[in-house]
Amino acid sequence: MPITILAIESSCDDTSAAVVRDGKVLSNVVSSQDQHALWGGVIPEVASRAHLRLIMPAVNKALKDASVDLKDIDAIGITRSPGLLGSLHVGVTFAKSLALALNIPLIDVHHMDAHIMANFIEAPVPSFPFLCLTVSGGHTQISIVRDYLDVEVIGATIDDAAGEAFDKTGKILGLDYPAGPIIDKLAAQGNPVFSFPEPNIPGLDFSFSGLKTSILYFLQKATTDNPAFIRENITDLCASVQSRIVSILISKLQKAVHQTGIREVALAGGVAANSGLRKAMETMHEQEGWNIYIPRIAFCTDNAAMIGQNAYYKYLAGIFADQDMEASARG
Repeated sequence: MPITILAIESSCDDTSAAVVRDGKVLSNVVSSQDQHALWGGVIPEVASRAHLRLIMPAVNKALKDASVDLKDIDAIGITRSPGLLGSLHVGVTFAKSLALALNIPLIDVHHMDAHIMANFIEAPVPSFPFLCLTVSGGHTQISIVRDYLDVEVIGATIDDAAGEAFDKTGKILGLDYPAGPIIDKLAAQGNPVFSFPEPNIPGLDFSFSGLKTSILYFLQKATTDNPAFIRENITDLCASVQSRIVSILISKLQKAVHQTGIREVALAGGVAANSGLRKAMETMHEQEGWNIYIPRIAFCTDNAAMIGQNAYYKYLAGIFADQDMEASARG
């Protein structure tokens, strides 16, 4: 019998619902909350209220797009952690209520594990074991993935995440939120002529707070000498910032490949949509012989399809959540 999962994702400011049957995505609906750009960042209370408004329409559309009725659903997968607590609470409460009403199992999903599972939505898919660099606005980590549900984090950020570095630098440069895609677009028009330091962090851990500070000090001095410096050099500045963030990520990933001997390497998370990072991975494939896997951009950013993938394998393993399960801001 086929296994059909209704998946829901509400960890930040995207309300998403998807239907996954036997690991195949039948639908994936994402409702984004563009209003946060007005405040230069996600406002938790605003995000929570938007989820309340958007979650039912997203679920209904996901079911309609998949040509599936609620009676066909075998289980509900829901992001439990990590994320904004209020946003998570909306999704978890909705999922618990629907699972109880339908008398079907509830499956809790870790958001970062789900990002990794995005690499199994479409072919080609990585072979076990593989390394995965998962890069988002809130997290940056390298994991060894030995099986669908066997993930070991071997390196992580000790302060800011790579996505934060993009957004905070964008704010310094006077760019709108979210700044990551804007920096990516402007970087394509410039050259990395400005040099910013690479953090000297031991092991496989990351740090981006020092980079942000060095950029701030550099711009403070440059704009003191020339108030129009940022405007006159915006494309080269973006190219330089992006080049350094990407080099930090790839350098640690190279180190992980050398330490583990694993040459199956995947990318995941919202920052995986960055063109500079995707090109750097292609370069590693060509120069180092890595077998690389990069999800389609629609599956890099937050989405419920990846939640459904993780929930499907948990269903097969018989791993279910109780009705007393609560959302958690931290993993």
